[in-house]
Amino acid sequence: MTSVLLLGFGAIGRHVAQLLSPELAAGTLSLTALVSDRAKHDGRPNHGAEVVDLPGLARLAGRADIDTSPSPRMFDGFDVIVECAGVPAAAQLGPSAIASGRPLVLTSVGALAAPEARAGLLAGPGRLHVTNGAIGGLDVLEAAAQADGLDTVEITTSKEASGLIRPWMSETEAARLRDLRPEDGPLTVFTGNPAEAIEKFPANVNIAVALAWATRGLSAGTSDADMLGASLERVQVVIQAVAGQNQSAHRIRAAGSAGGFTFDIRSTPSPENPATSGLTALSVTRTLRSVIAG
Repeated sequence: MTSVLLLGFGAIGRHVAQLLSPELAAGTLSLTALVSDRAKHDGRPNHGAEVVDLPGLARLAGRADIDTSPSPRMFDGFDVIVECAGVPAAAQLGPSAIASGRPLVLTSVGALAAPEARAGLLAGPGRLHVTNGAIGGLDVLEAAAQADGLDTVEITTSKEASGLIRPWMSETEAARLRDLRPEDGPLTVFTGNPAEAIEKFPANVNIAVALAWATRGLSAGTSDADMLGASLERVQVVIQAVAGQNQSAHRIRAAGSAGGFTFDIRSTPSPENPATSGLTALSVTRTLRSVIAG
């Protein structure tokens, strides 16, 4: 039996647990979910997962010496770690999971945009598995990038206008988004690279960083961390507000000697949370199954 630890049990984690019901029912997989506040999950369906906080995890591991600080010892007794708790938690706990030697499936890919977290997540000995999240077609772009066949890579993401209002915006900027009407068409609120986007729109950069990861390419003697750092500066990100748009939409364009590529993705919401793409949990589950299969 494969023992899997989920870091986080929000909309994505619960959806993943639902998708793993065949393995849970067959007894080939056990699922534990680590949460910060166990009481907040009382009364919610656990979909076959054992939901624990850090003291509960220590008891499961038989390690009384586990405290509140991230440590590789936290992951004793688990075969695979799956992060689905958000960028801050991924940056805090992910490096310890990697240091434990376990494979880590990373959902909050935006954590790789921060140099310190990126170094820890790629340091080994555990292997990092980056999910594609809410977008597809990255295997084609990865192959083209590894052959040095891409010169430009761009992603345009459009979301419902009110969902892009941020605390740093002036009242005029926020009012412009609130008052946007469908007949006004798309309003561009950001143009730049993923490293810049994470400062202003942290909730919308996971897919852009996943695209940068896929198109980092290969170079002898250059680490993945350095290649990704360069890719984060190269990929161009456009974020647009569209009034009345119920689904997130992403258009990826890439071009170079390998050819021209355009992918359009429009994802349906998660059944657990309409604000989250339903494709994310599907991608995480597929990645996890690939890791287990070896």
